[in-house]
Amino acid sequence: MFKDTKAFSSFSVDDLGVAKEFYGDTLGLDVREENELLRVNVAGGNPVMIYPKPNHVPAEHTVLNFPVTDIDASARELAGRGITFERYFDDHDELGVYRTEGPAIAWFKDPAGNTLSIIQE
Repeated sequence: MFKDTKAFSSFSVDDLGVAKEFYGDTLGLDVREENELLRVNVAGGNPVMIYPKPNHVPAEHTVLNFPVTDIDASARELAGRGITFERYFDDHDELGVYRTEGPAIAWFKDPAGNTLSIIQE
């Protein structure tokens, strides 16, 4: 039924202007405001839609993952842009990266409290 449908993800924020600045300026993504929504254009072709919600509650899960080829360099660059990484476990390294048997990952939050990650490809 949905095999050929170009699905996309969306999530809410409490302040669209702050989100536009964060996703556009801090993360360096192509962000466009359309019909009182933010359209975040990411590699792969399908956008992520961000919408304002007055009674916004941050998601309790990771809403957006960014695969990176060098997680250490990406973590350093994000830290240099003011990003603080979340530490959910005891064994994060000095950069804030959690390294397990699976791919290395580091979580951080957007200004609305939604969790994002960088994850080693």
